[in-house]
Amino acid sequence: MSKTQEGWNPYLLGGLAGLLSVWSTYYTGKFFGASTSFVRAAAFVEEKVIPERAATLEYLVKNAAKMDWQMMFLIGIFIGALLSATLFGDFKFQAVPDMWKRHFGESGVSRGVVAFLGGAVSMFGARLADGCPSGHGLGGTMQLAASGFLALLCFFAAGAVVARMIYGGGEQNGS
Repeated sequence: MSKTQEGWNPYLLGGLAGLLSVWSTYYTGKFFGASTSFVRAAAFVEEKVIPERAATLEYLVKNAAKMDWQMMFLIGIFIGALLSATLFGDFKFQAVPDMWKRHFGESGVSRGVVAFLGGAVSMFGARLADGCPSGHGLGGTMQLAASGFLALLCFFAAGAVVARMIYGGGEQNGS
């Protein structure tokens, strides 16, 4: 596998991700996706904490807790990222990213609150759209679906706007 000083070759990894998607689709009959795993994890927690309530919520009954291909996909992403960071010597424990520190200070609590709220909003949007960026963006574009390309374009545009709002130009503004 080609590994450069800056990281793995993105073209090679893009090709491998495409092959993995083809294999995954053949094996599971489904395209990449991740957001349902978080719903299943929430269902698992709710079943343990308030089982009588979880049994009456139609949404959690429909998305009951189980270890499926999506959960394995997420675990694989975590393990792959950990291995890659370790291989390149980039692995470190860091509660607050450097860019966040430069703009908002070193508070891990405020970073955690914002990260949680951002994740909650993203998750709400993903479930409202009945899919997530990986499902609509990656899976949709792999099928050459116009809706997938439109979704991907919207994800990038929204990400750029929000990043600009939060960081105000990042490193270029001298901060």
